[in-house]
Amino acid sequence: MTESSEQQRPAVARRLRTALTRLPHWWPLPVCVLIGTASGLSYGAFAAPQYEATSYAMAVAEGETDPSAALGYAQSYGRLTTSDATLSYAQGAAGEPVRELRSHVTSETSPDSPMIAVTGTSEDRHKAADIANAVIEAVIVSSGHVSKDTGVKLIKFTHAMTPDRPVSPSMPLGTAVGAAAGGLLGGLVLLVRPRRAGWSVSAQVPGPTAEGGNAAQDERELVR
Repeated sequence: MTESSEQQRPAVARRLRTALTRLPHWWPLPVCVLIGTASGLSYGAFAAPQYEATSYAMAVAEGETDPSAALGYAQSYGRLTTSDATLSYAQGAAGEPVRELRSHVTSETSPDSPMIAVTGTSEDRHKAADIANAVIEAVIVSSGHVSKDTGVKLIKFTHAMTPDRPVSPSMPLGTAVGAAAGGLLGGLVLLVRPRRAGWSVSAQVPGPTAEGGNAAQDERELVR
């Protein structure tokens, strides 16, 4: 049984190579498009929708503090939004432990204005707003503890509202993106795969044969 199976392996390999050579050279393109479409459709059908809510805070200079200092402190406080101290203070109102809360919070600052944007992400749209509001409140409280020393304090600019629509791609969009990605991958495969011998056309240059030499000589005599 062992010898027969070993003997059959070369035959199966030859059949497989023969079947692949009979396929058109562009077969990776539709295969990749089909795989990408199926992947995008599966993601849109089974992935849980994600919601995002954003709250804003603004840094304000107090007293005789230079107004330009508010911009620098806004950048610093924006980096502190995902620190352990801030998330530990916000975890009670957010309803999530620090480890999970860290992956659900992002912050952004602007180089032109002293404003901080805190975005909460969750599968529950109400919790997404709670996360954003809890973290922005924690940053504002932390800045208030040192506002007398820095001369800059944070104030809440806008409250995060409960989102109505998810930000995750829908099923049609996910399917379209998957099909496009599959088509791009298939095109790259066609570009980098080795070409068959029949695809390239090489110029045939006649060698210095006797007949060729006589023909060339006859042509020269006719021209004269």
